[in-house]
Amino acid sequence: MTINIGETVFSGTGRFCRISTAVVLLAIAGCSSTNIEGATPVATAEGPKDTGTYPNLNVPPQVAAEQFTEAEKNAKLAQLKADEQGQGSKGGAVKVTNPATLNALAKQHGPDTLKQIGANCDPALDPDCK
Repeated sequence: MTINIGETVFSGTGRFCRISTAVVLLAIAGCSSTNIEGATPVATAEGPKDTGTYPNLNVPPQVAAEQFTEAEKNAKLAQLKADEQGQGSKGGAVKVTNPATLNALAKQHGPDTLKQIGANCDPALDPDCK
């Protein structure tokens, strides 16, 4: 009796393992491919090369472009200064440094702004509009 129970348990487990292994192997085989069209090429052997010598750091490198002369530098700086001055304030703002005058301007500015806003009010939206 004991032999029959052990045989049933172990043979069922063995069957399950064999089926699972077969499913896994089929899945792996389905994922592999031998088609190499459209594959990206492997990087070529570009990069540092051993020439067997040390680089000579005393040789000045070649420049990519000709350098500005002193006159060209001064002309470009003058053009930049002129452009900077042209971008400044156009003089539309009030230029006052007296604190009393600035306080008076602040007291007058609020009511003047409210009058401008009130002149454009819509009676349909604001019942207090006059």
